[in-house]
Amino acid sequence: MTETALKLISSMATREVLAELVGRYQRATSQPVSSEAAGGVDVAKRVQAGEVVDVVVLASNAIDKLIADGKVAAGSRVDIVRSGISMAVRAGAPVPDVGSEAAVKAAVLAARTLSFSTGPSGVYLEKMFARWGILEDIRARIVVPPPGTPVGSLVADGSVELGFQQLSELLSLPGIAVIGALPETIQSITVFSGGVGANSVNPGAARALLEFMAAPGADAVKRQYGMEAA
Repeated sequence: MTETALKLISSMATREVLAELVGRYQRATSQPVSSEAAGGVDVAKRVQAGEVVDVVVLASNAIDKLIADGKVAAGSRVDIVRSGISMAVRAGAPVPDVGSEAAVKAAVLAARTLSFSTGPSGVYLEKMFARWGILEDIRARIVVPPPGTPVGSLVADGSVELGFQQLSELLSLPGIAVIGALPETIQSITVFSGGVGANSVNPGAARALLEFMAAPGADAVKRQYGMEAA
């Protein structure tokens, strides 16, 4: 008898690495998995609304909120990857200095347009720009990406001059040049965690998948996609 596929949904930041890990899991077991990625805010709303899901992977604070609200099973959170924010320009464009906090601030002020996600990294960046006292000055130049649209694709097509996003989301996109990570003094690391949906039809298999994705054997795959093991 064919096993019912597990349903996994995640934010866009972890789409590539999870696709690779899910593929490896399916090859190693007889358990099929159906995976989908969308904007993190939308994924959280769908789970809050009661969508049936076996595994959900989001920023750890979003998973904690879903657990608190009874939408993800208590005690099922598993930390999977850590990811930092990087910057990109269009391939062939001049590369600004981003080696220090002052240099990043200067690059932001010089950019005709800039973009960042509406997820955890975007929230952090807005607060940083506000702390620098430049948020209102640059607000009209900020391009908000449509849900599910990578910032890097806006950089690649010339809509945006300077883009900020998780490195994992920039690495696989053609037409852009990743110019570096935010300096350590202003870097923000997001932990992405998985949990078992409270309405999962196969919670045991869902937990097994999460354990596979968090195991040391997955560490090399995570590095390949610009992330670290959590």
